[in-house]
Amino acid sequence: MTALAGLVRSFAALLAPADDNAEHLTEWITQARAEDLPHLHAFTRGLDLDRDAVNAALTLPFHNGGTEGVNTKTKMIKRQMCGRAGFPLLRHRILLG
Repeated sequence: MTALAGLVRSFAALLAPADDNAEHLTEWITQARAEDLPHLHAFTRGLDLDRDAVNAALTLPFHNGGTEGVNTKTKMIKRQMCGRAGFPLLRHRILLG
């Protein structure tokens, strides 16, 4: 459990975008594979499947979090209003929210 906690903490440190995170990720994957944690091995295999996207996420400061937040809020309002009123009220609630 101590090794897992250390690996989780060191991976969390990679989530702040920095130019050298790609190299740090390679080191982290090597450390994670050295431990006897099968679920973590599956996670590292998943990271390797789309390594370019993972490197971009860990090194570039760009993200679409704001857009996804608006989409989530809009879908929540739509679900709340399922079967009620019509599009004008839905539009009004979205614009006010």
